[in-house]
Amino acid sequence: MKSYERFDGVINRTQAESEPWWPTPPHPGEGAPNVVVVLLDDTGFSHFGCYGSDLATPNIDRLAAGGLRYTNFHVTPLCSPTRASLLTGRNHHTVGMRSLSNFDSGYPHMRGHITNHATTVAEVLRDEGYATFAVGKWHLCAMENASAAGPYDQWPCQRGFDRFYGFLEGETDQFHPELVYDNHAVEPPATPDQGYHLSEDLVDHAIGFIHDTKSVRPDRPFFTYLAFGAMHAPHQAPAPYLEKYRGRFDDGWDAARDNWFARQIETGLLPPDTELAPRNPGVEPWDFLPENQKRLAARLQEAFAAFLEHTDAQIGRFVDSLDQLGELDNTLLILLSDNGASQEGGPFGVMHEMKYFNFLVEMPDEAVERIDDIGGPHSHANYPWGWAQAGNTPFKWYKQNTHEGGVHVPLIVHWPGRIVDAGALRDQFHHVDDIAPTIYETLGIEAPATYRGLEQIPLSGVPLAYTFDAAHADAPTTKHVQYFEMMGHRGIYADGWKAVTRHEPGVPFEDDDWELYHVTEDRSECHNLAAEMPDKVAGLIELWWREAEEYGVLPLDDRTIELFFTRYRDHSPHPVDRHYSYFPPMSPLPAQVAPALGARGWDMVATIGRPEGAAGVLYASGTENSGLSLFVQDDRLVFDYNCFGDHHLVESEAAVPVGDSTVGVRFRRTGAGGEATLVIDGAPSGTVTVPFAMTIISSVGPSVGYDHGSPVSERYRGQFPFEGRLHRIDIDLLRGVDDADQAGADERAAMSRQ
Repeated sequence: MKSYERFDGVINRTQAESEPWWPTPPHPGEGAPNVVVVLLDDTGFSHFGCYGSDLATPNIDRLAAGGLRYTNFHVTPLCSPTRASLLTGRNHHTVGMRSLSNFDSGYPHMRGHITNHATTVAEVLRDEGYATFAVGKWHLCAMENASAAGPYDQWPCQRGFDRFYGFLEGETDQFHPELVYDNHAVEPPATPDQGYHLSEDLVDHAIGFIHDTKSVRPDRPFFTYLAFGAMHAPHQAPAPYLEKYRGRFDDGWDAARDNWFARQIETGLLPPDTELAPRNPGVEPWDFLPENQKRLAARLQEAFAAFLEHTDAQIGRFVDSLDQLGELDNTLLILLSDNGASQEGGPFGVMHEMKYFNFLVEMPDEAVERIDDIGGPHSHANYPWGWAQAGNTPFKWYKQNTHEGGVHVPLIVHWPGRIVDAGALRDQFHHVDDIAPTIYETLGIEAPATYRGLEQIPLSGVPLAYTFDAAHADAPTTKHVQYFEMMGHRGIYADGWKAVTRHEPGVPFEDDDWELYHVTEDRSECHNLAAEMPDKVAGLIELWWREAEEYGVLPLDDRTIELFFTRYRDHSPHPVDRHYSYFPPMSPLPAQVAPALGARGWDMVATIGRPEGAAGVLYASGTENSGLSLFVQDDRLVFDYNCFGDHHLVESEAAVPVGDSTVGVRFRRTGAGGEATLVIDGAPSGTVTVPFAMTIISSVGPSVGYDHGSPVSERYRGQFPFEGRLHRIDIDLLRGVDDADQAGADERAAMSRQ
């Protein structure tokens, strides 16, 4: 017969006349190092103790003391793009991740997933014989493909990882996470009352995966990608960590910035002539703030610090486990942040981060009424701009921006078996697309030119492994040029100079005001030389356009929240007729797979068979912080519209029939709000007015027949599953004047530009 697989033996008529042959499985060779990448979210350049702060990060500091700290390392300004670049060694636009994986703008640079023409580190290392594990945040597949219906082709296990445990979205509740194990959704193994926290769970699984492989195949090295949900909002930590920081930040962000900056200068993290950047617009002097604003801001920073220290403790557990296995010395461990500190808490901070995405400003006098909830299961908090800029000390601006505050982050490399000048600093300019080439060069591996029959995009990154050697501690950088772009914000670094512009949405790109900094000497971008050196600015802008052409940055696109809105088309989770039918039992739905019930009218009908006394949730979406829930309780139909803790609730006038019936709710927009009317077998049975109709309700999607995660309504506890027979849920989204898709997008986009 024709041979379809390689066979180097001999086949004759009998076994006695033949020679067997066994293929040799791939193996990277004796002594090949393990590789671990630890990624934190929304963590600024100064947040770690070893980068200047007085926040407690003893385990991260221990890694720095045993390895190298990089003082001039850069990423993209946002999470998904950095992750795409980190795992491929290519620029983020090139691989289809201009912005968040929640978006598909219709252009090659924004598809919501990494193109198959760009292998991930996991795909390359797995083919070399490595065991590969991803744990934590993914955020690299199109979110409408993140449900149990798939397709799964861009999930971690289909992009090179043997095992996965974590979450697919950009954020999740640390006490009630939406979890995926390999290719299926799972519930958290415990509750907050039982001491559950996601960061601990992630490290438990990372340790377990490694123990599994090393127990059975001790010869086989591993690649572990440990991407915490921390330090992205919500900032949540166990109570003892929160209590430790009570009162620690009452002196405010100005004092913190001054102290952290002084430590950075003292320890050589910055050139000695570096200046502390002025406060960003909207950041007021701490001493001038009203008392309630101070109380709220200090407590929000306490939650961030507690979350960071708790995360550090989990990193310590993970590193200790490698040491106990005898694997730490031979492990290349790389720890970094995906972007600078987040501005998404607004000027005052928020009890609930989703308010930021609904353009609602929560005033401190209102928020302090729930101040003791901050950091616990009953909040979804994010801190204000002032603390975000402190985290980015000494820089200006934040995550999303291409100034240094958005893209200049800590990088620690720890490898006892290779790095001899432990505790040293490295000041060479490098970028996140240099990490994958560094891993390949270190392991003696070449990225494939073709993979599974597809031509591969060349790497854009350059290895930084030369900096591991003490002899090259002061060697000139091998990274000479790097562009930046995010939502129209742009920047270009070239041999110690940087041109950068902060773009305002809707302003013509040609009208953007470009700044010029000699960042070799002016690391914090304090001295704008554009007026003095217009030719230099013009040359760098021209270089930016050339880089943009080469790496697929175009077309420029400054849309933001507009891209969250659903794109309706058949053969997708969102059909053109906008009719959805769900048939339980079924797994919970990610938010972007589900019907978009925000800021629009809709009808929901549940077809049920109900025994006498049966109660429970028919449909719930969101969390205890914001969401909506339709349920049966005490023989009545109940609808609860939870708008950031304000519960607008209606209970049916008529009893829900025993036996078969249809029950539901009609929601109609009225101005900024709406009216929800309960319906039983086609007849109205009670109405409630909702003053404000949320546009983006929650990052947590719906569950059918029970309430997944923290309960949306205060009228029940736990999942409160429906005790009868729920045959189906039908949802219709309304069109026409009540269809808020485009109107809401335009209105809120305009608000975001003010």
